[in-house]
Amino acid sequence: MNHTPAPDRQQHDPNVNQVEEMETQEVETVETATDKIWVEDLMKGPNGGVVMNDVMKNQETSSSDMPLACLDAEMEDDEARSEATFQFTVLNFRNLKDSVLSPPCYVRNLPWKIMVMPRQAPSPDRQQQKSLGFFLQCNGESESSSWSCYAMAELRLISHKPETEPFYRKIQHLFYSKENDWGFSHFMSWSDVLDSDKGYIKDDSITLEVHVTAEAPHGVSWDSKKHTGYVGLKNQGATCYMNSLLQTLYFTNQLRKAVYKMPTESDDSARSVALALQRVFYELQFSDKPVGTKKLTKSFGWETLDSFMQHDVQEFLRVLLDKLESKMKGTCVEGTVPRLFEGKMTSYIKCKNVNVSSTRVETFYDIQLNIKGKKNIDESFKDYISTETLDGENKYDAGEHGLQEAEKGVIFASFPPVLHLHLMRFQYDPITDSSVKFNDRFEFYEHINLDAYLQEKPETPADYTLHAVLVHSGDNHGGHYVVFINPKGDGKWCKFDDDVVSRCTKQEAIEYNYGGHDEDMAMTVRHCTNAYMLVYIRDSQLKTVLQEVTQADIPTELSERLAEEKRIETIRRKERNEAHLYMNVNVVLEEAFD
Repeated sequence: MNHTPAPDRQQHDPNVNQVEEMETQEVETVETATDKIWVEDLMKGPNGGVVMNDVMKNQETSSSDMPLACLDAEMEDDEARSEATFQFTVLNFRNLKDSVLSPPCYVRNLPWKIMVMPRQAPSPDRQQQKSLGFFLQCNGESESSSWSCYAMAELRLISHKPETEPFYRKIQHLFYSKENDWGFSHFMSWSDVLDSDKGYIKDDSITLEVHVTAEAPHGVSWDSKKHTGYVGLKNQGATCYMNSLLQTLYFTNQLRKAVYKMPTESDDSARSVALALQRVFYELQFSDKPVGTKKLTKSFGWETLDSFMQHDVQEFLRVLLDKLESKMKGTCVEGTVPRLFEGKMTSYIKCKNVNVSSTRVETFYDIQLNIKGKKNIDESFKDYISTETLDGENKYDAGEHGLQEAEKGVIFASFPPVLHLHLMRFQYDPITDSSVKFNDRFEFYEHINLDAYLQEKPETPADYTLHAVLVHSGDNHGGHYVVFINPKGDGKWCKFDDDVVSRCTKQEAIEYNYGGHDEDMAMTVRHCTNAYMLVYIRDSQLKTVLQEVTQADIPTELSERLAEEKRIETIRRKERNEAHLYMNVNVVLEEAFD
């Protein structure tokens, strides 16, 4: 996933120059100041506790390779984590003359360091003044030029006064070999740092802190299976939202079990959608490497970008589920698709002045929610069941009662165990005669209750837990698709970015995908990254829907067929790779000339 870094200038101090810019600080060699800069480091655990690293305390250091201490043993061992908070304390601060680096803190298997230095930067009156330079460095000692890692961070100067909040600024940046650090030349004026009344210096020491959240890196070795237990799908081009949707269906475990049990023994390997989906699910479950989808798209008949652009994710999902439902008929898994995804709603028209009404019960596999002008998912559901008044020239024909004023609307009769919600980010604009993407902020939640939208109060509450968030970055002309999934429904999220799978925080999966403006940014940016589809699972059905899928759930015939396919493919691949080592030689004997 590509990102364009945008300078971020959080203004928290009236003394900060309005034209100040963040920058990359190029440092060939980093050493401590000649007058001995004493540093100590500590690492905040997930519960807010602090552990001192006594090895570093009161020792002279520069860019030590010693990792920062961590309170939580599990977090300390997990260098592939998506976020961390670490601190760096500089003693004898007034004598700081050169750049100094903290020991590394590992996030996404990359070393992150705090870089601090004295700088000369323009003051508000355009005069040069001494300032505190504060930067975050990533993978600074790597000799590779192919790596990159997108991250957001909050850079903080900690106050020694308990009642004073830290002074902080935020950055977001695509770190790579030529721009491996990012921050502020003028984080704060030197005089303000030294002002004892402000509380940032005590005993000639200051403490800097960074909270960094990073995406999985690109261009470096990243073992998705090792770090998460899951593998991704290859980006084979022209498939848009398909990889995200396939991962979502794969982690609907009850559906996966049923897919394995579909009879495909006599199916054509090249044309069967059912067999192709079985193959993808099987490889996602047992492979250690990213899985290909070419056979699936070929069986579907959608092999070009136009095929996917002409159909949205809702259409693709409906076609796929229809094919699966048809394939399951007459088998032991018949009815699985409607049992999982089918809900019911009642459309009605009710006259205001006479006792006449009309109702019709309809089934649905998904719900389209209008988000334009709506703040959150609750407002969208209220809008969905809001009534329309039929009056004037639009009165309802009530038969013998003639034309009558009436109310028209829908109310839900039941919600399914797995609820697919399509957020209407893309809508037709009659002015431009084209599809337009709405990037407005729209909030959704980890847990929701939908009782208020049901015709009758259900026997078991309509409580739902968020299972997947499908996200699009870009505009209506294109972009990138990822999905965040809560595989076990326990709030431990993973991000699936094609072939890269990584653990992520709940905030990354949910709040970061609301869209709209980020008020924390000084340069307000309208985000084009936001959710377009949500998957919720009913709490009362959570264990059933997410039941474990084991080898025993896969028919032996299917396992053997897929294993044989794999064996033949391996042989053919070897033959292709070794073809250049051989040549055909025709030998002509003398007898041939007789």
